[in-house]
Amino acid sequence: MSAAATVRAAGNDIQLSGTLTREDFRSLTRQLGFAASYFPLAPAAPLGILGLDAGVEATSVKIAKNSSFWQRAFRDGNPPSYLAIPRLHLQKGLPFDLDIGASYTSVPSTNISIIGGEIKWAILGGGAVMPAVAVRISGTKLFGGSQVHLETYSADLSISKGFLFLVPYAGVGQVLVNSRTDSAAIRAVNGADFRETENLTKGFVGLKIAPPVLPLSFVAEADFSTVTAYSLRINISF
Repeated sequence: MSAAATVRAAGNDIQLSGTLTREDFRSLTRQLGFAASYFPLAPAAPLGILGLDAGVEATSVKIAKNSSFWQRAFRDGNPPSYLAIPRLHLQKGLPFDLDIGASYTSVPSTNISIIGGEIKWAILGGGAVMPAVAVRISGTKLFGGSQVHLETYSADLSISKGFLFLVPYAGVGQVLVNSRTDSAAIRAVNGADFRETENLTKGFVGLKIAPPVLPLSFVAEADFSTVTAYSLRINISF
């Protein structure tokens, strides 16, 4: 999940201040939840029953580091300007224009990890003239190294059209974020942990480059919601 961040807090993990308010936690949930959500980094067109993309990617998410909710999310009050999210990402084609995928993040210098999964169905497989259109459902979960427990569930609709070895794509979707604190400081001040559920609208655009003479492909994507995320990916493709 990718919700990961290369953070500079104590122990480099999220340590919530007792001064964090419920409104702060709501705002934190919206930004951290989007950063932790599943980024497709793939066109709408199906991979095909023999198709496979296995790669590494990196996502940079610019956050509102000067806001009270980010400063109170770190013990030293000094959040980073960007959340840096490295990720392993695998997508496999199945029959009936279905693809499945999984991702894994282990955040450097933290105990935070994020796992994610997806299933995508190409309503239209695309061709020489027609674009491909697909629907996708996905989810992520954050583990360890954080006083925030967080899960995301997403659904999106995307379209893509290939031109030689270039495949631009775009899509829109919804992200449901469930979060809660696990902080003695929060419980001491408020009597209980905070819980939030937020529904976010997102859009994304991307470009896949698949040179025909190489078993490699490259993807660049931008995702837009409460914050903006920029991602690059390199795959071994079959």
